[in-house]
Amino acid sequence: MWKWEAEGEAKAVIVIVHGAMEHHKRYGWLIEMWRSSGFHVIMSDLPGQGMTTRVNRGHIHSFDEYIIEVKDWVQAAYRYDLPVFLVGHSMGGLISIRLLQEERLNIAGVILSSPCLGLVKAPSKLLELIAHLLNIVFPSFRINSGLTVQMATRNEDVREADANDTLYVTKVSVRWYRELVNAIKQAFVQLEKIQDVPMLVMQGGDDKIVNKATVKEWFNRAPLSEKRFKEWPKCYHEIFNEPEREEVFEYAKDFVLSQLKSIGYIV
Repeated sequence: MWKWEAEGEAKAVIVIVHGAMEHHKRYGWLIEMWRSSGFHVIMSDLPGQGMTTRVNRGHIHSFDEYIIEVKDWVQAAYRYDLPVFLVGHSMGGLISIRLLQEERLNIAGVILSSPCLGLVKAPSKLLELIAHLLNIVFPSFRINSGLTVQMATRNEDVREADANDTLYVTKVSVRWYRELVNAIKQAFVQLEKIQDVPMLVMQGGDDKIVNKATVKEWFNRAPLSEKRFKEWPKCYHEIFNEPEREEVFEYAKDFVLSQLKSIGYIV
């Protein structure tokens, strides 16, 4: 777990949860934007990704591993005795949703960035059947994810960096895929269980990975007292990496600041 502290007095703590295949080092720009804006940032690599392990890359036994891990990050944020915000991108957004359905956290708000609530290109029925069988007899069997950095962002600098990134996961296990699919299902089935916290959902309008229609469906059904949806028309999946990322960040920051004002932390 890594911590980046704001210079001077901090307004709040931002806990960032990255997406599938990736790791915390891809968030250097976003971390610095939050930190330089007066926020502490906490982040780590999820199990089987980034710097956590070289043995079980792209593999988990249960999606609960992610939920337990992120809960630890949030609890670490409590030590600052400041309001805590959860920022989850893609699968990190799905993890954040499932965490809020399973636990009751002391957080001031949550921001979901292109949350993984459905895929643009789902596997064929034959592949689904094979995956079901392999999940029983050979759950650690790895397959190519089928995702490319060209699908994730229009930012050429990020594309070039990812092409040479040895920490980027390219293959995932059958068990990982089955757990992801089940977690998406549970995000809808257990909608009524979600903790009622202010939420901002931001979605890339030209997302090549996550199905924006299912994201909007989940958002519309979410029983939250305060929720906001923002679609960025030209953006691909990674809205915090897109050419419009400064505008995206300012929108996210405004949401955080408005929540802090509403609870009396800033005037």
